Amino acid sequence: MLLSQNITNHIRISENNDWVIFILLGCIFLYLFMMNIVEREANLKDFLLQKYFDASNNLPSWVITSCVMALTLSVLISQYIPTVPKYVADLQILGYQLNKFGFCLLAVVLFYLIKSSLGFLFFQSIGDGKKWTIFYFTATKFYFIISFLLIILCVTQYYFPIDRNKIFLYYLFFFLFVFIFKIFFYLFHKNKILPEKWYYKFLYICTLQIAPLLLLWKLLFF
Repeated sequence: MLLSQNITNHIRISENNDWVIFILLGCIFLYLFMMNIVEREANLKDFLLQKYFDASNNLPSWVITSCVMALTLSVLISQYIPTVPKYVADLQILGYQLNKFGFCLLAVVLFYLIKSSLGFLFFQSIGDGKKWTIFYFTATKFYFIISFLLIILCVTQYYFPIDRNKIFLYYLFFFLFVFIFKIFFYLFHKNKILPEKWYYKFLYICTLQIAPLLLLWKLLFF
């Protein structure tokens, strides 16, 4: 009797993380499609080092990279969301509700759409619209590398025996480092993707980098 109770106490319900593999395989397929079709069989080195005037199909590459970023970021942080807000949980489509991953993906996609739209309007409003295409061309290379790091983190989180609560702090430091690095990457890149005048640069960083990120954080974790 005591033996059966001990066995029962040690029984754990294993997580079914097949959905993670399907999403990550889908992301890899998107990148294979991008490199072989959109970028015309370019290798990784040529893609990362290509110059703006030598590149083609920049917009599709940017869209695909953004999709992979949204998916991998949502997979990684969705399990840390405290709960799905009631006003979101009450929304049903064909009887289905959004779970934590669905809510996180919706929030991240809206975040990128609004941020990109405001970025386009920002460059147009200061009379520097031509620089917008150079901006998202350069940003694509940055997010392409970050998305691969996110894929590695997703595999580590879901398929290795780690303490998710402890590793969350390391995630915060990682994303903080990436954010700071991205700001300097934008400021000092040789393509000069930010406006030349310092106050426009300051305005862009505050309103289109810091503020949207704080709003996303508040939406997901508060």
